[in-house]
Amino acid sequence: MLSRRLFLGLLAAPAAGGFGRSVMSSSIRAQRDSFPDHPILRTLEPVIAGARHVRLHRDKVGEVAGWMAYEGLPWPDFRSPLVPDGDDQDTMDFIFLTSTINFAFTDFSTHSMFKVRYEGAERSDSDAMEACLKRAYDHGTPILEGDYLSKISRAELDEIFTGNISMPMLDERLEIFHEVGRVLKERYNGRFHRFVQSCPSRLYARGKGLLERLLDEFPSFRDVSRYRGQRVVFQKRAQLLWWVLHARFRQTDFFRLEDPEQLTVFADYIVPVALRLLGILSYSRELEDAINARKIIPADSEEEIEIRAFTLWACHLLTQEVNALRPPDLQVIEPLVDGRLWTHYHTTHWPHHLTVTTDY
Repeated sequence: MLSRRLFLGLLAAPAAGGFGRSVMSSSIRAQRDSFPDHPILRTLEPVIAGARHVRLHRDKVGEVAGWMAYEGLPWPDFRSPLVPDGDDQDTMDFIFLTSTINFAFTDFSTHSMFKVRYEGAERSDSDAMEACLKRAYDHGTPILEGDYLSKISRAELDEIFTGNISMPMLDERLEIFHEVGRVLKERYNGRFHRFVQSCPSRLYARGKGLLERLLDEFPSFRDVSRYRGQRVVFQKRAQLLWWVLHARFRQTDFFRLEDPEQLTVFADYIVPVALRLLGILSYSRELEDAINARKIIPADSEEEIEIRAFTLWACHLLTQEVNALRPPDLQVIEPLVDGRLWTHYHTTHWPHHLTVTTDY
């Protein structure tokens, strides 16, 4: 993913159960625990109600909020030597490109992580992907042009992603580049920023918002599962794209969202580990054993959907609890809580679930 490592200034968490634990009446808590009329959060209800493999410990939400509420929780700006700077249109289009293939940087059979050296430093995981694309950009390869993306060959893509191992899921990445390249070439004169200019600056606008149209016109961003016949929505990569762009440009006149509070956290591998280690979530013995043994948790299985759904719901509740303890001028939105958890736990040696998917 585009380096969430750039969340700076965060302090290490005090032990769970520390100062400031929130106390609220059962009626207030029940109100906060009700499912909002939100395009993503409202779809989680059947999973939360019927889960067999993941459990939410509601008392731990308040306990963690009791110390997290007093941290800085700063906004990132996602500036990085791995992202072009100086040309806002190129910066936006590069962030979009990395977001299209922001998944699976570890070989599922060997568990080796994709790495590359760029400008004298070793980069790994999503940073390595960004470094490869930045290297190609630096060398004049037209990676931001729809015409080039629509025609790029597997050999060319493999050369761009020259690293310590072959880029995992290279064929899936090639297919995505072809898809987005065709759309950009046919509808937006080859560049993503022109798509952004054609939309209102809102995620949701009665089907015409940035998130809504992205999902409609670029199908590879769609991240939806079915749980016992019920539709469950996550939209991890799509939401993360708009968060990164908003955080990067919000203090400029180039781009900003009018409704960033509509973003949820981003259901990936690392945030559920944080919630698990903080005691907010726990897993069934069977699921815990499978994760510890590095077994593949199939995409769209009940176990995988429950992990992701509880990640979104737990962080939604945690954000509410944090805000209940903060003054009105220091309220936070869910991606800031996501960043706090991801930043502190992305290097943990605690195992996370493994799922072969292009969603995250």
